[in-house]
Amino acid sequence: MGVPIMAGLNVRFDIWRMEDSGTDDYVGGASITGTIVYQYIQGRFQGFMPDQVFEQQGLETLRTFKFLFSPGTLDIRERDEAQLVAPFDHPHYNHRFRLTGIRYSDFNPRDPRNYMTAVGTRSVRAHTQQ
Repeated sequence: MGVPIMAGLNVRFDIWRMEDSGTDDYVGGASITGTIVYQYIQGRFQGFMPDQVFEQQGLETLRTFKFLFSPGTLDIRERDEAQLVAPFDHPHYNHRFRLTGIRYSDFNPRDPRNYMTAVGTRSVRAHTQQ
């Protein structure tokens, strides 16, 4: 039957579980590897405005985002990364976001309206073409 489509879930995400591979990369640092644990899950996200005081001073600001994922029975953990994979014309297409807080809804896990929310920041990795 599949997951019911909820109104407003207009983007799709892949969820990556990031882990230390136990080996070093070519410059001697820890090599982090990722495994996709969920593909093409329904979601929605919205960015928070950065603090204007820091932005006016020319300082780098941390951009935070609020996410909503459905269904709410997924095993998504803090430090996982959400990669936006659809739609292809989205301004954040193919960007990754590190999830820093996860909250499950109060619905019963078998309720088709079940969802989960998360807060995350844009993840930019060194030594990649991202």
